Amino acid sequence: MIKLEQKYTALLGDVQRRASGLDLAPSTARLRLCFEVLGLASAIDGDCATRLGRHGLSEGKFVVLFLLRGEQTGLPPHALAERAGVTRGTITGLLDGLERDGFLARHADPLDRRKLLVRLSAKGEAIAATLVDEHAQWIASLFADFTADEMHCLSALLEKAWRKTDRGAP
Repeated sequence: MIKLEQKYTALLGDVQRRASGLDLAPSTARLRLCFEVLGLASAIDGDCATRLGRHGLSEGKFVVLFLLRGEQTGLPPHALAERAGVTRGTITGLLDGLERDGFLARHADPLDRRKLLVRLSAKGEAIAATLVDEHAQWIASLFADFTADEMHCLSALLEKAWRKTDRGAP
């Protein structure tokens, strides 16, 4: 059983205390399951932050490196923001940090000098070349002990819950 974070244990305990005498066992079991999913997501997110942090990167900066990997001519900041799913203000901050750390450079667009293109530096290419694959392998290793049927079943069950969320509802 997944060890729940303290906040989830407290919430679950409160629900169980208020439910004494009532038959809410199925509800508390569902609540616990949700907290276990949140706990797993939090553990993965925390491990991800630690692994990327060793290289001086946040998840946002890593995504930018990933997006720029192999883009020889570079990409404009607005395209990076769109592909990363962040605002233009957020992408500016990420680019500033990555440029300051020597991972990328901004260049004038040769076709329109009013526009900027962002390209990885040699240092950025080197870290992206190793880190993207390393990170993908680590993520895949989390589910390495799952059979194909188990992965399919888990995916279907997660989708079933997803459809009950505001974002997943039709």
